[in-house]
Amino acid sequence: MANHFSALKRARQTTKRTATNRANASRLRTALRGLRETIDAGDKAAAEKTYRETVSALDKAIQKGTLHANTAARYKSRLNARLVAMK
Repeated sequence: MANHFSALKRARQTTKRTATNRANASRLRTALRGLRETIDAGDKAAAEKTYRETVSALDKAIQKGTLHANTAARYKSRLNARLVAMK
């Protein structure tokens, strides 16, 4: 364990930041799973509503630094393709 004041502070900050990042990533995974399940269920209206919420979650993940912008764009594109294919 760290002995210097600055190292102790960094350890505390890292613990907090790790918890925040984990929560953000978990929230994002839950949103993605929910959308995939809705698409698999076949309810188009519910899937469109869930898609908008999931895109919002992806955009928030970009802002928080949890996800790279290109990765989020890829997720959005693939999920939208699955949504369009429901027709």
